[in-house]
Amino acid sequence: MTKVISISDDAYERLKKLKNERSFSEIIVKLSVEKSKDNLMKYAGGLTDEEAEKIEKKIYAERKLSSRRFK
Repeated sequence: MTKVISISDDAYERLKKLKNERSFSEIIVKLSVEKSKDNLMKYAGGLTDEEAEKIEKKIYAERKLSSRRFK
């Protein structure tokens, strides 16, 4: 399916420079995937081992509680 979008002249020129032999769609998808990976990776290592262990214990405790409710 094809959609029509409007972008600024500046955005168009920037995409055009990245394009080479690829389509604009391929470039946009590639850039959005790379961006989402970057966003996720900036949170890696954000917790100390102790904080991560505490959260993990809470998650498992909640799972046990919720599984008992449905039996």
